[in-house]
Amino acid sequence: MLNLLTWNIRQGGGSRISKIKQAIREMPAHIIALNEWRNNRAGVEIRSELLRLGFLHQHTSSAQGKLNTVFLASRFSFESRVYTDADERFPHNIISGSFEAFDVYSVYFPHKKKHRLLDFVREEIIRSARPAIVLGDFNTGHNFIDQQGNSFWYEDELLHLEASGMIDAFRLIHGQKKAYSWYSHQLNGFRYDHIYVSDVLKPLVKDCYYRQEYREAGISDHAPMLLRLDVN
Repeated sequence: MLNLLTWNIRQGGGSRISKIKQAIREMPAHIIALNEWRNNRAGVEIRSELLRLGFLHQHTSSAQGKLNTVFLASRFSFESRVYTDADERFPHNIISGSFEAFDVYSVYFPHKKKHRLLDFVREEIIRSARPAIVLGDFNTGHNFIDQQGNSFWYEDELLHLEASGMIDAFRLIHGQKKAYSWYSHQLNGFRYDHIYVSDVLKPLVKDCYYRQEYREAGISDHAPMLLRLDVN
């Protein structure tokens, strides 16, 4: 099995770094995509821990200070790329790793802010013509399905991504099951975090699920999400 983990660690992790590192140790993964990553002291701690765990291949953007960005780490080598031209307002929100069999896009789409990042990812996948996995905090979903209401921005762009041949791995396994990865202070649930795979990878998807216990314990306000691929 090949396991991929995506997790919004909330503003770089802050004082929760020790618990985040412990959580990562407990969730077996071969490729890890973290968002709301920050290139600060906490980020250095996580990178050092991942190196100790065998994630020798790591990449992030050059975002500094308190800017949220994305991070990708792997036990396998990959060719990395940062898409600073995806949207001039958000040059640090998409990175990719090109592996032998597919490309992995680690993404963090801003919440209710105008951007073209989702369309950019779709266009990039079509242009490259390689199998792809897109994972991270999309800050959107399907209205009345991934939330009770209809406040999601960019639902149309998500539909365009699906029309291009990308499959929602969670829905592939769980159908219309209600599941949320983030909750408001009013306890309204939203499925912001997603993993999409190219149609050609669909037969390899064995499971896709959230680890709600880490959100419930307050280690982050988002639940980690894992994808299991049968690559043997």
